[in-house]
Amino acid sequence: MVDLDGAASKHIVNYKVLERVATQTSLVIDFGGGIKSDDDLRIAFECGAQMVTGGSIAVSDPDLFKHWLQSFGADRIILGADAKDNKIAVNGWMEDSNIDLFDFLNDNIACGVKKVICTDIGCDGMLAGPSISLYKEIMQQHPSLYLIASGGVSGLADIEALQDAGVPAVVFGKALYEGLITLHDLRMFL
Repeated sequence: MVDLDGAASKHIVNYKVLERVATQTSLVIDFGGGIKSDDDLRIAFECGAQMVTGGSIAVSDPDLFKHWLQSFGADRIILGADAKDNKIAVNGWMEDSNIDLFDFLNDNIACGVKKVICTDIGCDGMLAGPSISLYKEIMQQHPSLYLIASGGVSGLADIEALQDAGVPAVVFGKALYEGLITLHDLRMFL
């Protein structure tokens, strides 16, 4: 789940929605968007998130992000790497950081990151296919990374192509909303 209001506000906003989903379903929830402080992180975990994704905080306060990684573990803290033209974007994609995606990944993986959600902003919501070559390159450089590809998925063929590229997980939304992928279709990946 991504708190888009939180990402824009630079603090967690929709924690009550997280809490409702967590208490009324058996979903394993990764939550991100607007988590900028120990308080935000505490709220996310108390409201039912099993994992938290931090991207902007890893840019603006890398020491705090690394502290979370050490305190909560690499299985509960996921690095968010939202990029456009291989440059990291922050604060709900409203700001460019001028940080190279691969430098960002290398630095954080060296500090213990094991899971990364990488969104190619140029593809997100376009239903034009994911950045297979980008994700292949990431996996070639970091074969043990649990990479979660995000952006552009238009159907099952894209998920299969990501699987063939060695990408362990994928985020898709619009293809589901548009009926291009159904939950029934996904059984083959379980």
